[in-house]
Amino acid sequence: MELQQMRYVVAVAETGSFTQAARRCHVVQSALSHQIARLERSLGARLFERTSRSVRLTPAGAAFLPSARQCLDFAERAVAEVAAAVGEVRGRVVVGVIPTVAAVDLPAALKVFRERYPQVRVALRMLSSLDMVEQVRQGTLDLAFLGLPLGVRPDGVRGRELARDEHVAVVAPEHPLARQESTDLRALAEELFADFPAGSPGRMQSDQAFSIAGLHREVAFEVTTAELMAGLIREGLAVAVLPSRYTPQLSGVATVPIVGGPSRVEHLVWSAAGLTPATAAFLDVLGVEPD
Repeated sequence: MELQQMRYVVAVAETGSFTQAARRCHVVQSALSHQIARLERSLGARLFERTSRSVRLTPAGAAFLPSARQCLDFAERAVAEVAAAVGEVRGRVVVGVIPTVAAVDLPAALKVFRERYPQVRVALRMLSSLDMVEQVRQGTLDLAFLGLPLGVRPDGVRGRELARDEHVAVVAPEHPLARQESTDLRALAEELFADFPAGSPGRMQSDQAFSIAGLHREVAFEVTTAELMAGLIREGLAVAVLPSRYTPQLSGVATVPIVGGPSRVEHLVWSAAGLTPATAAFLDVLGVEPD
C-alpha cells in the first residue's frame, strides 16, 4: 500500500469522479484507475461502486477513507516536523471560521502569515461552530474561530476566549426602529426576522434570549451568510440581531442597541492532541500563546 494510492482514493471520494480526481492529482485517468485497482486487489475489497453516471464509496471504501486521510495527514506532518527541525516552517493549515468573525481581522492575519511563511498552504472552511469543534477534534481542521452563546464551552479541544460581545438590532435605514436610541426584545418580537439556520450556535444565541424573555418571534428567512441577511434587511423584508463588533462590516443598514439582548463569546480553538509547526506559527501571528 502506497501513500499515492491513498491520495488517489481520497481524491475520488471527494470529487465523486475519476476524471476530476485525476485532474486534481495531475495524472492521467488511466494511471489513477490502475493504482486504485491495484490497491483494491491488495485489500481484497472494492472501494468504489462505478456506474456510467456516478462513483460511490462501497462500505469497505467508507471504512478505508478516514484512515487513509489520517495516514496522509501524518505523512504531511512528518515532513513538516523535519522541516521545522532545520528551521523551516512548511506544510498546511486548515482554518475554520464562522461567517461573523469579528475579534480578529482574519484577512490581514492571513496576509501577514503568508508573507512570513510562504511555504505553508492555508485553506479556509466556513462551517457552524459546533461542526468546527468536532472537526478540530477529528483533525480535519487545525484551528477554528467560533461564536458561542454565553455559558457554552467547546469540549475536547484547547483554545482561548477572544472576545465577548452584545447583539444589536439590524434594520433598514428607513425602519421606524432606526430612529430610536435603543429597543428591547418585546418590540423586536413584533418584527419578521432573518437569521441563521435553526440549531446553529449563531441562531441559538438569539433563540435563547427570546425564549428566556417568554417571547415568540417569526424567522421567515433562514440564511447561512450575514451578507445575504443584510440584503434582505436593506430591502425592508426583515430585521435581524447580530454581534455589534461585526455589524460595521455591513453596508446600507442601521443598528440599534438592544436592552437585555443576546450575547456571544468568540473562541479560537485547536487540537488537544498538539500543534503542527505551521499551526503554532499561525497562533504566533495571531499573538496567541498556547498552553
